Amino acid sequence: MSRAILVTGGASGLGAAVVEAAIDAGLRPYVIDRRDPGGVPWIECDLADTRAAEAATRKAIDELGRLDAVVTAAGTDVPGRLADVPAETWERVVAVDLLAPAAVIRAALPALTETHGHVVTISSTLGVKAVSDATAYCAAKFGVVGFTRALAAELAGQVGVTLVVPGGMRTRFFDERDARYKPGPEAVLNDPADVAAAVMFAIGQPRGCAVRELVVCAETESSYP
Repeated sequence: MSRAILVTGGASGLGAAVVEAAIDAGLRPYVIDRRDPGGVPWIECDLADTRAAEAATRKAIDELGRLDAVVTAAGTDVPGRLADVPAETWERVVAVDLLAPAAVIRAALPALTETHGHVVTISSTLGVKAVSDATAYCAAKFGVVGFTRALAAELAGQVGVTLVVPGGMRTRFFDERDARYKPGPEAVLNDPADVAAAVMFAIGQPRGCAVRELVVCAETESSYP
């Protein structure tokens, strides 16, 4: 049976790029998302509901028959000053960006341990460098960094763990923002396919070799280092 990969947020943006790269590499992708990714097996799930995310993960594994990799590419953000962002909106960002990856990975661990599989989490350059009007996103993405480093120590020798830290990418991530929170005309954004290639590089390492962390961004990325 060919190797299988589970991708959260695989209907768009980086997740869709990872799905495409996985297919090109001969893997069988399965997507968890709120929207149909088209052309690949998927399950509809609002990842802010972490118990639903766990259930969706278990269902995906049952349908795949095995699991060799998980990429937690789903992400969201609603920028704004802390006092101006409604509490439920702020908490949803943290749920989708931090709590959901933990929930999905928790549910996937038995299958990943069986195949000596691989986990790739997606943080952000704003997970290592904080900026104003991004308290929810920075809190979540800084959390992903700490979570992933601790997980790598916990699973050493059992499951591969890689933290990917992307800079800004040319996706629809910024589409619904106020103009003041969108990249300016001078901004240089990375192609998500380049980040997806880094994800596949990490997953493709031989057993015993661990790529722990990768930063992938445009050469002129202003939020890193």
